[in-house]
Amino acid sequence: MALHRILGVELPVIQAPMAGVQGSALAIAVCAAGGLGSLPCAMLDAATIRREIAAIRAATDAPFNLNFFCHQAPVVDAARDAAWRCALAPYYREFGLDIDAVRIGAGRMPFDAALVELVEETRPPVVSFHFGLPEPALLERVRASGARILSSATTVDEAVWLEQRGVDAIIAQGLEAGGHRGHFLADDVGLQCGSFALLPQVIAAVRSPVIAAGGIADRSGVEASLRFGASMVQVGTTYLCCPEATTSRLHREALTSGAARRTVLTRLFTGRPARGIVNRLIREVDDACAPAFPLATAAIGPLRAAAEARGSGDFSPLWSGQNASGCKERPAGEVTRELAGV
Repeated sequence: MALHRILGVELPVIQAPMAGVQGSALAIAVCAAGGLGSLPCAMLDAATIRREIAAIRAATDAPFNLNFFCHQAPVVDAARDAAWRCALAPYYREFGLDIDAVRIGAGRMPFDAALVELVEETRPPVVSFHFGLPEPALLERVRASGARILSSATTVDEAVWLEQRGVDAIIAQGLEAGGHRGHFLADDVGLQCGSFALLPQVIAAVRSPVIAAGGIADRSGVEASLRFGASMVQVGTTYLCCPEATTSRLHREALTSGAARRTVLTRLFTGRPARGIVNRLIREVDDACAPAFPLATAAIGPLRAAAEARGSGDFSPLWSGQNASGCKERPAGEVTRELAGV
């Protein structure tokens, strides 16, 4: 049986979970159109996740996906934190901010026992993970809840690792993809490759269904991925300008401008490599300065807020894949059906 049928959806399209630029509204619109809508949970507390799930279920009885991060909680390195503050201090002075007022904070929570209890309580049809998988006991509880389990792989080794642990499908995340890289076995992004180099290698190495992700912006990209052997596709950047997304005006303007043609991987906003549009922070600050994920977010937040108040995205994470050509202001349901060719 085709993977999208196993997951209970009509179309072979998954809306990528995109923390910080969407809530339940985008997931609902995609579900209503026949795709698999996703809710990113890494930046939400349990009460908010419950409310968002309730909103989805009130609007549709279609399956949906909850997405969680599986990173290791970092240990604060005092020397590295001091270097980070030193690198950002000139910008704090420029905006009249006090960098000494910044308190170290995580910002994004890894999947843990409390969240598995939430999964057992709410029983989402699909649960996906980024940065690997939770510890075996937690993973088994997710599986026992009845959820189908997906996770991202950026290399063949990661795909094989995931299959050995019994995931229902593997998301092959090509280097073109926007937002955070999903790698977890090795930090060297030089081991990663583009979607149409990664996809056939993963398909050859595993028996599990494979979902293509990265650089897919329109129907032709979907068709090419399916011809290569993907069971489904996961699309993110193309949804960022939909009215159901919460993407900021500054971010939307960047996505639909010539600036979107230049994206890079940067650790500056969170401490972990993520692809976004080049801005002032990326041009001027050494990527190596950032502390471990997700500790970088605490000091970036005040700068982002101050710059955005002046109408500038110079310190904002303008996440985008390498192909932003599909970014237009149109309903997410329309985007989903166009991607699927219906």
